[in-house]
Amino acid sequence: MIRRLTLMVAAAAVLAVQARAEPYGAALLQGLDKVTARVTTLKAPLGDVVTFGALEIIVRHCDKRPPEETPESAAFLDIWEVRPGDPAMGLFRGWMFASSPGLNGLEHPVYDVWVLDCEGRLPTVEERLPDPEAAPAPDAVPPAATSRPEPDLRDILKGLSQPQPSN
Repeated sequence: MIRRLTLMVAAAAVLAVQARAEPYGAALLQGLDKVTARVTTLKAPLGDVVTFGALEIIVRHCDKRPPEETPESAAFLDIWEVRPGDPAMGLFRGWMFASSPGLNGLEHPVYDVWVLDCEGRLPTVEERLPDPEAAPAPDAVPPAATSRPEPDLRDILKGLSQPQPSN
């Protein structure tokens, strides 16, 4: 019972930490070519294909904790090896963490790839929602006089809570 409770508390803590991470629009990656011993820094925007040697990398998601939290950047990556004349071979699909590059990295005989950081903060869902109390823009076109106004939920609820006249 205590072990189950401990696991539930730990899972809740992990979810709470994940909920505070903010989405970003690009991942800053670093790659090592083991043959030439060359280290390359790559900026990979979300959804774009970035090439490193024979690898093609797509960043699907990049999260970073806010500055007041323990620093951590994590990116969800798809990595393929593309050789001329051969079909692309999937090498890696999953999360990489900047604080632990060895935890879940690309295992390849020629290349190493790891996450350094996330860049270009994206607005959160709350930030994208329009403010209901904000004044309309001065150049906004007013609705046509013939259009019906949208019912307000408060008015509907108020009408439901009032007693209906009996016939």
